[in-house]
Amino acid sequence: MYQTTAKTIHFGGIKFTIDLIQTLILAIIQGITEWLPVSSTGHLNIARNCMGLSTKDPSYIFFDFMLHIGTLCVVLVTFRNDIAKILKAVIRRDFQTDEGKLALFIIVGSIPTAIIGFIFNFLLHEKFESLYLNLLTVGVALPINGFFLYVSQLRRDNEKLSYMDSLLVGIAQGVAIIPGISRSGVTISTGLLRKVKKETAFKYSFLLSIPAVIGATIAESRNLVVSNVDMATMFLGVITSMIVGYIFLKLLQKIVMKEKFHLFAYYCWIAGLVTIAFYFF
Repeated sequence: MYQTTAKTIHFGGIKFTIDLIQTLILAIIQGITEWLPVSSTGHLNIARNCMGLSTKDPSYIFFDFMLHIGTLCVVLVTFRNDIAKILKAVIRRDFQTDEGKLALFIIVGSIPTAIIGFIFNFLLHEKFESLYLNLLTVGVALPINGFFLYVSQLRRDNEKLSYMDSLLVGIAQGVAIIPGISRSGVTISTGLLRKVKKETAFKYSFLLSIPAVIGATIAESRNLVVSNVDMATMFLGVITSMIVGYIFLKLLQKIVMKEKFHLFAYYCWIAGLVTIAFYFF
């Protein structure tokens, strides 16, 4: 994939390379599922398996790296005003304001995420890699993810974020390294179950993702091998993912505010069962 010698097909007099079609499909899947609480990693694993594509291909590793960059850009653009206020509070060392406290909460939440990420990506890398690429893992994890989404509707309160909330959400974010477990799904659900305001749970989930995405990007950079890659196709895929992602991030915000977040549980349960059936049959 992404090689300069890609095959070409014709449709309506227009030429398309197989690599371009595959890239756009994966980019759209990434853009949609990165933000909706259904696990982008799980869906990408399913899509790649259906396409018969190797996840160990150096060009794939580079594509994943670029998708992380795209994901980071979408979050930075969407929450640019909040980020600016947080940075001002940090520079002024004013941690008594809401923005200053939020900065501390992000630090607290990032600690367990970093520890879990380090354990899986470095200490248990070989064992986790086989688990990570296994479709059965996705099939089992999706229903578990659905359970968290479903129970999130059972608590309706309006409490402020606390250090314990931040710690638990950070742990949830770390666990979301498992394909089939949605990062946005389990972090927002954890916040809601902790009685945090839905607006705060949504915002904190994605602000907390910033250091996590930066860390994941740095971790992946050590495996980068860029050679004979069609950069035009690569960047088109990333831009497509960013545009689709921005739209669906805004959609998710409306869904959370309307308290319909738990409805994705039904999709996760069905998708999980279908994936398990696909794995065995």
